[in-house]
Amino acid sequence: HSAHLYTPILLVLIAVKIHQNKRYRLRYSNRARPITMQAQMQFRSARTASCVRASSGRAQPKVLCRAFNSMESPFAEELKKNAAYIAQKGKGILASDESNATTGKRLQSVGVDNTEENRRDWRELLYTAPGLGQYVSGAIMFEETLYQKARNGSQFVDILLAQGIYPGIKVDTGLQVLPGGKGETTTQGLDNLADRCKAYRKQGAKFAKWRAVIKIGEAGCPSTTAILENAHGLARYAQICQENGLVPIVEPEVTLGPGDYSIDETAFWSERVYSHVMRLLNEYGVILEGILLKPNMCLPGLDAPVANPEEVARVTVRTMMRSIPPAVPGIHFLSGGMSEEEATLNLQALNDEAPNAPWALTFSYGRALQATTLKTWAGKESNWAAAQDILVKLAKANSEAAAGKFKGPHPVPGGGRILQALRTGGSGK
Repeated sequence: HSAHLYTPILLVLIAVKIHQNKRYRLRYSNRARPITMQAQMQFRSARTASCVRASSGRAQPKVLCRAFNSMESPFAEELKKNAAYIAQKGKGILASDESNATTGKRLQSVGVDNTEENRRDWRELLYTAPGLGQYVSGAIMFEETLYQKARNGSQFVDILLAQGIYPGIKVDTGLQVLPGGKGETTTQGLDNLADRCKAYRKQGAKFAKWRAVIKIGEAGCPSTTAILENAHGLARYAQICQENGLVPIVEPEVTLGPGDYSIDETAFWSERVYSHVMRLLNEYGVILEGILLKPNMCLPGLDAPVANPEEVARVTVRTMMRSIPPAVPGIHFLSGGMSEEEATLNLQALNDEAPNAPWALTFSYGRALQATTLKTWAGKESNWAAAQDILVKLAKANSEAAAGKFKGPHPVPGGGRILQALRTGGSGK
């Protein structure tokens, strides 16, 4: 009977205690709970609004907003326009920026002396080829060549522009071996680059090129040091070029070298390298719409079986999709050590694999356009027209491949790969 008397009293006490506990938890959980980003923004907005109300009698400064990672360059729109022009569908780049020493070695291979006159004649043959501008939108030049004139006194830059080909310039000054004994390299040329870019632009150059080489296929390669050092160099170079009105070609080459490493290993390292490069380009405020990329295709090592074009295309496109933002207008693949026919067939396969890619999948070929052209010329005036003819045919084949329309036959069928020697030590190498 007494238990029944105390039951209502106990229930009331319990209810009061529960109510007190709820108030306590609410009060102190609000104090301890971390403030979310949204709450912070709301708080700042409210505080800003109150400050504005408190000082409504004073003139307020105008606030200008821009993307955090967009460089404020007076050339921004020009850079985007020029990059889009060079990366137009079905056109590519003639890479003719070999140094005097490298050009000399190639001239000597066909019995031609390495003199300034002969180097000039060789470049004139390339730039004056009739109809080349139908298939090529840019030509990379060496510094000597940028200032040279043809036999009739016309500047090479004017000859190229008359064909609709934008002149470009190699601005790095060569490779330097990194410490460590693995043969890894970094690229030189940042010293005085801004002043040189100003001078090159005044001479008529519209874009630039900087090559970084990443070695794979050997234990411990590539090292983190090599990846970050080369990514930094590419980003700083691109930033300086854009500040001075030149479209930078960013070339992180995971180089084709000896070894039996697989195509998937090349893809793994390529994806890692490109991702680091893109991250640093963003950190340096480079306008991605105003650059061009010149990467390697994903290929197995020179001692491994050659991959067929379909496999090369599948792995390469996958790598690009994973690491290259759609803002980049053009991916201009280098020919590396590939034969002339292999370079064309792989390019066609790339466009078959990704016909609606967000970037132009095209070419920036040196050896794949020049090798047979040089052999045909061999320094003889009587071979001039024939050499120009084969150059234009090679350019046409790669132009068709860049548009996904190459059906064959190839003007230079067959051919094998070649191991490219990495020349270090300075701009003349």
